[in-house]
Amino acid sequence: MNQDSSDINKKLLQDLMQQANLSDINELSQVAKVSRLQLIRIQQGLILNISLGAIASIAKALNISIDSLIQTFVEQSRVNSESPIPLNQDALAACQQEYQKLQQEMTQQRETLATEFQQASLETIESWLLQWPTAVTAVRQNPKLPAARLLSLVEPVEQLLRQWQVEAIATVGEELPYDPQQHQLMKGIAQPGELVKVRYVGYKQGDKLLYKAKVSPV
Repeated sequence: MNQDSSDINKKLLQDLMQQANLSDINELSQVAKVSRLQLIRIQQGLILNISLGAIASIAKALNISIDSLIQTFVEQSRVNSESPIPLNQDALAACQQEYQKLQQEMTQQRETLATEFQQASLETIESWLLQWPTAVTAVRQNPKLPAARLLSLVEPVEQLLRQWQVEAIATVGEELPYDPQQHQLMKGIAQPGELVKVRYVGYKQGDKLLYKAKVSPV
């Protein structure tokens, strides 16, 4: 490959890295967990000479598909070569077959993980699943049934939320300084720091806000 082609490939890879907020091939190497040599080969137009596993890791780090990554640099090598070399169709076909196999394995893995996650969640709330419908029927038949008896049935759901690191923002009836980042006014006006009363709790998961607590001025 001539110098111009190599420079074009370097520019293409740099553009892809910028789109993925990666500064250089050193950072891309760390994120994709591949050696710098693999990335240098791409710059030299030798993308089909590296393993599909490495290509898949690089594509994932760049937030593009494997097909797009391969096509970009294969076509570039053909267009800019001083003595155009026919595209190795066998190598590309083998690469695409391996890619399709990898996709199928990833799909199966996602389905397995989803099934395991659902099963673990169902086991956590098993007692609630089995007892809650009966409790609802009992309340409908006897509206005077003390609601306190139902509180223990909700504990498995609360346990599941704790496992997911979901925490409530404040408690119902609590009075606290108004924070627009975590509180939503249901009515009236309040300035940050002024006391408000919690009408409905909010939720957060770790540092992520899920639902703001609904409040009203005191």
